[in-house]
Amino acid sequence: MGIVKIDDELHEEIRRASTVMCRSINAQAEFWMKIGMLAEANPALSFTQIVRMQLELAQAPRPEAAAA
Repeated sequence: MGIVKIDDELHEEIRRASTVMCRSINAQAEFWMKIGMLAEANPALSFTQIVRMQLELAQAPRPEAAAA
């Protein structure tokens, strides 16, 4: 584990998003970094497709399947 230096404005955006998404600040930053890394590696995929792919890899039920 290491320390990542980010500017204050980005930290504030992460803090606000983490509150809305009920994640810790670190978990929100990690989520954004992972999604960003996957988006760069898979530029043809949408955000929804990336999340769906990650859910399938984790063998988690998709939200629409759980609601049915």
